Amino acid sequence: MAIRQRAPIVSLISAFVCFALAVPLWPTVHSWRKAFLILPLFVVSFSALMSRLNYFEWMFHPVDRAEFEPESSSKLDTKEMVLAVRFGGDARAYPIRQMAYHHVLNDVVGGVPIAVTY
Repeated sequence: MAIRQRAPIVSLISAFVCFALAVPLWPTVHSWRKAFLILPLFVVSFSALMSRLNYFEWMFHPVDRAEFEPESSSKLDTKEMVLAVRFGGDARAYPIRQMAYHHVLNDVVGGVPIAVTY
């Protein structure tokens, strides 16, 4: 976690150092060798950008409002696994197949807000 917390500033400083070293070298390098100068600059710039983004948010989109069907009209296979939650007289079942994609579902069961995760 310590590395993850310091990654944005370290990668930003590294990018500035690379650009500071590349600027004086640019006029002295022949045209076909400039590719060897551009490639590290691209990698460092991309790393600096990615260290500032939370790429897990791209993969896992929480479901903010779940839609439910009664068991009688459900199209789930009888062998399909579900996550079940019950508070008081209110119960919900969440198909694991869909939870494996979203990983987080926000819901209210029995008047209690919950976050279902898999």
